[in-house]
Amino acid sequence: MTRTILRTATLALLLATGLLTLAGGPPAAASTAATQRPSLTDIENDLMCTECHEPLPVAQSLEADSERAYIRMLIAQGETKPQILKSMVAQYGAAVLAKPPAHGFNLTVYIIPLVILAIGAAILAFTLPRWRRRTRASARARAPAAPAFDPADEQRLDQELSQFRG
Repeated sequence: MTRTILRTATLALLLATGLLTLAGGPPAAASTAATQRPSLTDIENDLMCTECHEPLPVAQSLEADSERAYIRMLIAQGETKPQILKSMVAQYGAAVLAKPPAHGFNLTVYIIPLVILAIGAAILAFTLPRWRRRTRASARARAPAAPAFDPADEQRLDQELSQFRG
């Protein structure tokens, strides 16, 4: 029983660690990134072309060129990455973002994979020990039983062994 509790606690700890990792890491890294002057390639990776629906770094349409020019203008004005992303959403709509914002219905995009992962881990945590027990039990059941000796053979074996004893 304590083994199951320990296994469940370990699984919960690993799951919580994974959730914190997926949540974005330490907030200090985000604050330093906001104060640095962004580059076009850094911002492009977070955006999509609104016309061809491809990531902005690989898009080859006129609309993609227009979006890049707008980003260059905002960088020249000294805006930070969050300000530029906000301006891009105001100019082109939420479809310009490569990752949907994590609020409202879009939050399901981030939550559903974690829920599926947690359910899968829980199923494995409960079914694997049962499968192992069944496998061990069936292996014991299939093990051949010791052959029964005929009483005459048993008597002859005892006689032959007595010759070697002494």
